[in-house]
Amino acid sequence: MLTVALTGNAASGKSTVAAIWREAGVPVLDADQIARDVVAPGTPGLREVTHAFGNRVLRDNGSLDRERVRALVFADPAARARLEAITHPRIRAQRDEWLREQRRLGTRVAAAEIPLLFEAGMEGEFDVVVLVDAPESVRTDRLVRDRGLPRAQAEQILRAQQPAVAKRARADIIIDNSGSLVDLRARALAVLASLRERAGAHEPSLGSRMRIDMHLHTSASYDCLSDPHAVLEHAEAVGLTRICITDHNEIGAALQLAAVAPDRIIPGEEVRTAEGIDVIGLYVHEAIPKGTPAQEVCDRVHAQGGIVYVPHPFASGKGGSGHHLDRMLGRVDVVEVHNARLHSASLNERAAAWAARHNVTCGAGSDAHTLGEIGTAFVECPAHPNQPAAFVAALKSGRIHGRTSPRRVHVASTWAKLRKWVDRA
Repeated sequence: MLTVALTGNAASGKSTVAAIWREAGVPVLDADQIARDVVAPGTPGLREVTHAFGNRVLRDNGSLDRERVRALVFADPAARARLEAITHPRIRAQRDEWLREQRRLGTRVAAAEIPLLFEAGMEGEFDVVVLVDAPESVRTDRLVRDRGLPRAQAEQILRAQQPAVAKRARADIIIDNSGSLVDLRARALAVLASLRERAGAHEPSLGSRMRIDMHLHTSASYDCLSDPHAVLEHAEAVGLTRICITDHNEIGAALQLAAVAPDRIIPGEEVRTAEGIDVIGLYVHEAIPKGTPAQEVCDRVHAQGGIVYVPHPFASGKGGSGHHLDRMLGRVDVVEVHNARLHSASLNERAAAWAARHNVTCGAGSDAHTLGEIGTAFVECPAHPNQPAAFVAALKSGRIHGRTSPRRVHVASTWAKLRKWVDRA
């Protein structure tokens, strides 16, 4: 089981990330709630706190006056140390019991929301530390706007906490929350996908699995010089089980390779639609003309018994910045949530968030236009027959793998276009 600590300073958005992860099916422990439980009325923890600080920390009903305690320890390190000596061991004990229960249940990723993770020295007790952060000015505004605090008080609260810049240096993953809630959701889901992928590396073998690069090109594309047979050989060399040949507005090379290696090739076509976006048809055997409207492309792919795969949907230009996705909902079978040629992580993150929101199956591809790019992104999924329905079913249990290709690959594509233009001339 992968254990994850989720932390962040006041008004960073960590609780919102925790809620997003819970919605996505990840158990998240609220350390603040445990902190309340260990000093609830009648507990040994409350008796020790009362002994240390006196009855002045109790409300009339016998419960702990958390505001009074906070005021007592706010500017008194010794008082804070006395309080933490009482509460932290009890919090740890309950947290450890909760983690043991998650392991018993077979949970793969378990997270704990711990605001004072670094202050308590707990970061070494988790496999991964995720920090949610935003600029101090943004967090101050949130405290004023959302909690109704006077600005001076909000600033005082933030000054009393360990600076976020120090925490950023100690965290494994940082989720930026300086933008909108939509942006935060996309980033939180993208990080969760990577954590689930990492947790999968610890899973026992589930039998034979396949690695499939779902988006790559050969010299049949106008901007690629890679010989089709060299593409097939290189894919095998880097450990790919199967590849999708998705040349721009061409299908000939894909069909030729599929005839040579029917179990290793999924023939496809990346169609530039009338709207100027790209839609990939997989398992197609007849070319769809460039300039066909996007929805018609989808219908033609399905008429051939194929799979509609939307690549780089939030890229500008070829993806339409995501503006066409909702209109295609119901026709899209798979959406690309990791394209190795996209250098802005948010574009892949937004695709992952859209797929999660609409329960659409996820895919990944290198979008390779050179041999060296092949396999930079792929889906690992259960072994299955090379058939459309079996592939979609396997993708539902797939894990996304990928990294970003270097920017110089775009130079190679430009050179390929120029070279072919010169040859034609």
